[in-house]
Amino acid sequence: MAALAWLIIPVVAAVLAMVWAGWAARTPRATGDPASLAEHQRFLAAMERSTAAGGATAMRASDDARK
Repeated sequence: MAALAWLIIPVVAAVLAMVWAGWAARTPRATGDPASLAEHQRFLAAMERSTAAGGATAMRASDDARK
């Protein structure tokens, strides 16, 4: 039975490696340029909001905590 376990472990590892290789080699999902640019603009706007709103408040709070 131990010999069977030693045989099954590499077989399972090989199957998992083949599944991963197939997943990694798949063709990327096509996105159109307008959709991609719109998503990037939304991302930039969200980063601007979070940086502008929370940056100064977080700095003051950490400065107050040190005193």
